[in-house]
Amino acid sequence: MTLEDLGYNSTLEDYRKEQNLDSFGIGRVILAHRDRYTVKTESNEFDCELVGNLRFTVTDKSKLPSVGDWVAISEYDDGKALIHAVLPRSSILERKAVGKLGQTQIIATNIDFGLIVQSVNRDFNINRLERYLTICNASKIKPIIVLSKIDLIEELELEKLVIQVQERIKNVPIIAISNQSKIGIGEINSKLIRGKTYCLLGSSGVGKSTLINTIIGEKMMETGLISESIDRGKHVTTHRELIVSENGILIDNPGMREVGITDASGGFEMTFDEILNLAQDCKYNDCTHTNEDACAVLAALENNDLNPESYENFLKMEKERLHFESNAQERKKKGKDLGKLIKNMKKSNNKY
Repeated sequence: MTLEDLGYNSTLEDYRKEQNLDSFGIGRVILAHRDRYTVKTESNEFDCELVGNLRFTVTDKSKLPSVGDWVAISEYDDGKALIHAVLPRSSILERKAVGKLGQTQIIATNIDFGLIVQSVNRDFNINRLERYLTICNASKIKPIIVLSKIDLIEELELEKLVIQVQERIKNVPIIAISNQSKIGIGEINSKLIRGKTYCLLGSSGVGKSTLINTIIGEKMMETGLISESIDRGKHVTTHRELIVSENGILIDNPGMREVGITDASGGFEMTFDEILNLAQDCKYNDCTHTNEDACAVLAALENNDLNPESYENFLKMEKERLHFESNAQERKKKGKDLGKLIKNMKKSNNKY
């Protein structure tokens, strides 16, 4: 295996040399557990921890290593190493942190494609697809929608579901698969490119881990049996993990009950580009598209030129995004105030 098989490129190598990090080894984080990391190199895997300088000087936790990161390391014992630096990230896939106002949670880094997996039985929900699509768009990650467990429904029902998705979400590839019959797996494999990284996104039990096992051709990930009472797989994956296959790099991801939207307006605009294009013709620049006169969005809704479900999801996610922005700004202000307070206290102490 080469570093290129792991996703390494000339941009990372140039940075490594510019920062005088070429005396260190280089590897990619494939597992992260609190302050311990598993880092894969072209010839080995290391149990790693941060050097003291990196551990105690970083004030923003998002700067600490995450699954997918490239790091500079030095081996100090058999199978053990220290992480000295995190190399620049080409992309950061993140969502709103659960239960923490104005904060984000990194899902994974250095991702090229997001495989948004949703089963076609009880889990099917286009609103949720739009949420995953938004966090992919915000991170400049190319989305691919994977409809799983198609063996559980009739072909005609599947065709109707695909049409529903295509009407709401345009210009995004849709692949229908069955891990049982292997339908669609060949199409998935044709999308995988050696050295590119694919992060699987979706709720618990939709078949993400099973799909990884099917792609790789062996049981790398633990999977659960289908529950007869809820008609979906049982939650198994509890952590993010990067797996290298012959055709590409796959990152399994625990199912997310909440897909909170952050202040990434660029991703939001890409997901709802149809509505925002209509909004350009609204009479008022600050139109909320809820009750204003001469609102082009409401006019399209009344004329059946706009999907009402997409419109309702747009309003809900926009409210959520604005709420996140206000909380994030408040947290930033408090952080600055605290910084000023500490600085003034240091000045006062230096006088004596």
